[in-house]
Amino acid sequence: MTSKTVLITGANKSIGYETARQLGSQGYRVWLGSRDETRGRGAVERLVAEGHDVRLLVIDVTSDQSVQAAAARVREENESLDVLINNAGIAGGRDAPSLQSVEEIKTVYETNVFSPIRVTQAFLPLLKAAGQASIVMVSSGLGSLGWLSDPANPFYPVNILGYNSSKTALNGVTVSFAKELASEGIKVNAADPGYTATDFNGHSGYRTVEQAAAGIVWLATQGADGPTGGFFFEQTQVPW
Repeated sequence: MTSKTVLITGANKSIGYETARQLGSQGYRVWLGSRDETRGRGAVERLVAEGHDVRLLVIDVTSDQSVQAAAARVREENESLDVLINNAGIAGGRDAPSLQSVEEIKTVYETNVFSPIRVTQAFLPLLKAAGQASIVMVSSGLGSLGWLSDPANPFYPVNILGYNSSKTALNGVTVSFAKELASEGIKVNAADPGYTATDFNGHSGYRTVEQAAAGIVWLATQGADGPTGGFFFEQTQVPW
């Protein structure tokens, strides 16, 4: 058990919710981030009923005002934050690259790329105060240029311009923060949860949310000698 704290965005359902449950089981105080207060409150009530220390944090990751207010809310109860998991994300459309509108791609990037930057920057003072913190960016194997350019890889045929490139960009964001924050003792890594059965893909994935969350939790709970600036699936490094 531990007295550490974690914030997970987009945690009212699916992988984020299960990540909250698993970290709660390890004794973490969980700030469950949810844009929708009603859904978030329901998720918190279920986890609290299981005996976990979970608090609702209403946060719209696409809004500067909402993110700043959320950071202030956490500061009211905690002097530091041990783990930040940027889990919130959207899929966008599946039109061919030549047909997907720039406006739709901008919307995907706002949530999948700019929002993790916004949230990370807002919570950095709390993460630095922890002394040895961890940031996990929930990416996707579809963001791996190595996999997407390999005809033998199962992801090769999946050519979704907005979503795939947003996760590639998020991987780049991961590297940038990892390089800057290494001297602060903050580890920054990206996690590929794998093709998981969630609302995100109409429950077509072959992996369970329990399996997906386990990889995120593993990265989030690495010790001082753990990796930073890496991209991992099932505790194995993934090519950028």
